Amino acid sequence: MDLINKHQVQTIIGPRTWEEASLVAEVGSQAHVPILSCASATPQWASERWPFLIQASPNQQAEIEAVTAIIRSWGWHRVAIIYEDIDSVASEVIPHFTYALQDIGAEISRLVALPPFASSLSKELTSLKKEQCRVFVVHSSLSFATHMFQQANQMGMIEKGYVWITMDTITSLAHSLNASTISTMQGVVGVKSYFNETEPKFQDFYVRFRKKFSLEHPEEENHELGIFAVQAYDAIWTVAQALVGNNLGGQHILEQISLTSFHGLTGLVEFTGRRIAPLRRFQIVNMIGRSYRELGFWTSESGFTDTMDEKLDYNPSMRTLGQVFWPGGPWSIPTGWTLPSSYKTLKIGVPIGSVFKFFVNPMYDSENNLSFSGLTIKIFEAVLEYLPYYLPHQFIPFNGSYDALVLQLVHPEKFDAVVGDVAITAERNRHAEFTYPYTESRLVMIVPVQTRNRAWLFIKPFTKSMWALTTIINIYNGFVIWLIERNHCSDLKGSVSNQIGVLLWLAFTTLFSLQGQELHSNLSRMAMVMWLFVALVITQSYTANLASMLTVETLEPTVDDIESLKISKAVVGCSRGAFVANYLEKALGFHTDNIRRITAPEEYAQALRNGEIAAAFLEAPLAKLFLARYCKGFARAGPTFKVGGFGFVFPKGSPLLVDISEALLKVSESGKLQELENAMVASQKCVNMDWEEEDSSLSPNSFWVLFIITGGTSTVALLTYIAHDHRTLMNHWTHCKRRIPRKVSDLESSTNSPNMPAS
Repeated sequence: MDLINKHQVQTIIGPRTWEEASLVAEVGSQAHVPILSCASATPQWASERWPFLIQASPNQQAEIEAVTAIIRSWGWHRVAIIYEDIDSVASEVIPHFTYALQDIGAEISRLVALPPFASSLSKELTSLKKEQCRVFVVHSSLSFATHMFQQANQMGMIEKGYVWITMDTITSLAHSLNASTISTMQGVVGVKSYFNETEPKFQDFYVRFRKKFSLEHPEEENHELGIFAVQAYDAIWTVAQALVGNNLGGQHILEQISLTSFHGLTGLVEFTGRRIAPLRRFQIVNMIGRSYRELGFWTSESGFTDTMDEKLDYNPSMRTLGQVFWPGGPWSIPTGWTLPSSYKTLKIGVPIGSVFKFFVNPMYDSENNLSFSGLTIKIFEAVLEYLPYYLPHQFIPFNGSYDALVLQLVHPEKFDAVVGDVAITAERNRHAEFTYPYTESRLVMIVPVQTRNRAWLFIKPFTKSMWALTTIINIYNGFVIWLIERNHCSDLKGSVSNQIGVLLWLAFTTLFSLQGQELHSNLSRMAMVMWLFVALVITQSYTANLASMLTVETLEPTVDDIESLKISKAVVGCSRGAFVANYLEKALGFHTDNIRRITAPEEYAQALRNGEIAAAFLEAPLAKLFLARYCKGFARAGPTFKVGGFGFVFPKGSPLLVDISEALLKVSESGKLQELENAMVASQKCVNMDWEEEDSSLSPNSFWVLFIITGGTSTVALLTYIAHDHRTLMNHWTHCKRRIPRKVSDLESSTNSPNMPAS
């Protein structure tokens, strides 16, 4: 008020904190004097409440993006944020952090809000040390941060496995810290505002600033140029450009500032809605030794880079910036989490009621000690080998349903994870989280097989179109031969029916013999030669194909699709207690009474063989094992259905989930997963279920249709012949009957003749 009333100032610059800025903004708005605030965080609603308040420091949205880019580069997924309990941070910074972390698949595990110089700092750090998260982002003043790092260093929290990331409010003033304070921050990574120190404007200001500062404050050891001085310089130039018209009113000055645009020390300075445009360039620094080392840069356009070349391609990973000195040394990348100090060994629940023991097989030794084997256990052990750290664990048996086992993870006092042949379902995913599936995600149908009906096998070597084309070309060729030869051969003449018969005879007998000696025309001989060549190729191909069909055992499923099962109300089988029964009922439409739950692979085989069930529905990996063991008599049939597959299970929000899933993918990509599965399938010996072996000798079953055709054809010919012969005999008899009376009459007449001898 003194500046406004006594000194008649036209603009006020400089509140560094939001608490200061909010007080000054109230006075400035009443007097219509623009207030340029250098507070790091100003709420959005502030400009509406105080129209003469201008934020001269950039907001922290881009800075938050840079921090989340660091977190994403190293694969961390849970972050604890420590900040001073100030309204502007809680309302502006924390929401931006929440959304930015969600965009990269991470989350805030805990928010630690501490008042300046809080006496509870030690208590809060102790609580953080007991938790799993080891990635901490600090947003505070420099004085608060130095006090906190001293306390954390004493508590052993600046050691191997921890990650500390500081915001610009701390990192940009790191040059002012003494060696003693820096020693408590070894390995800290920070984000720092960037300004081009090589520009002439900056060099000129830098020299003049150091000279004047050293004269006015000779007691200060550090004369380096900090972010506050740079922001103040740009703010002064902003006001200077807006006051070109000298005695301007407050409203006009406000409008001029909003239109200001120039290249300042921090880059292009321009305002949008009474807010300076956010910075898009930051330095990434690493505290080491007596100071800090510049690792590289981050920009919103190029990501991480070693230089500020704007033409570089976008690089999302900080790993390209070189070696980072982490707390405790640079030798290994921190995982970002650890097991809580409340326990040392991961407790893993393992189901012991699995129908197929190939996946999880509990075994007791001579001393009654329980151990586990099986494909799932081997896969999990292979996954542990790909983790970048040692994970102590203990398998604990669970005798109950799979749903009940998953529910145990809701309150993880008993289990920290579940390893077994646990199917991924939507209902289970509501209570826990699954890794990527380590098996095929399909449901298949297994049915008995039966010998294919061979009665019509003789037509199978050719398709319908081939049979039709062969018939047509034979008739056509027979017609050509008949047409050419009919004037040379009396056998080709006669009644229409006789000529048709001869034509068909020529058409089909040519397939088996060449009657060239009986042909009289060279044209017919030419046609006959080409015809015989084609016929030879066709008959040999037919013979070879038919022979292979007759000698190879041909089996076919007893059921082809599920619709026939539903229509016939057939009983189908599935595993006891599995989600498959629910899927069969709700998704595929089977009636509950027609679904039978089975408890062992042997029971599946026996039920299918005896006809107690018409089909069995199994997850793809179980079906592979079943068919490997019962390789005769059963087959997959019908379509496959997409389901979740098998996966490892963890509580909601478990930091282990991401690492285990990533390691599982590495096991799969290395070929180890397929190798383990193939070994398991190969270890299954085919069990003979006393199915009747088909005799390799050919029986009448393969030819009875042909026998019927040839016998029927001969029978028709015989009956036709008999009918024709009968008609001929009757006609002859009728003719004889007519002639006999006439002959007798003639004989009597000749006897009575006077000229007739008496004898």
